[in-house]
Amino acid sequence: MDRTRTYMHRALVQARNAASAGEVPVGAVVVRKGEIIAESHNQPRGTSDPTAHAEILALRAAAARLGTDRLTDCDLWVTLEPCTMCAGAIAHARIRRLYYGAADPKGGAVDSGVNFFAAATCHHAPEVYSGFEEAESTALLREFFKDRRD
Repeated sequence: MDRTRTYMHRALVQARNAASAGEVPVGAVVVRKGEIIAESHNQPRGTSDPTAHAEILALRAAAARLGTDRLTDCDLWVTLEPCTMCAGAIAHARIRRLYYGAADPKGGAVDSGVNFFAAATCHHAPEVYSGFEEAESTALLREFFKDRRD
């Protein structure tokens, strides 16, 4: 398995962990020099913390591990297009590249909605790549919300 599949596979494992805990199935990993240095999944309900999105938690863990708030040589892999809050955190962390799976037309802020990184007020924009394991990421979300409605 090539590295890019490995990174998104680990993010999908995290997304499944979120679903198992009753959280929206989103997972994220931070990669530096080919090594996963942090990973997490959505946890807002379990932690009673509205900011406990997978991306935020993974960025916090990576910054703590490296002892810096600047993750300039790191890439973030996430199963769902980040929201505005997460896009802001990605910009502040100075993430080098963002890779995501499923687009989020309602809540996404990277290629959907506010298109955060294209805004004149955005002080740092990572390179963005989308569509990685998109079908599996989308299927996890659809199944989760279908089960909640049933």
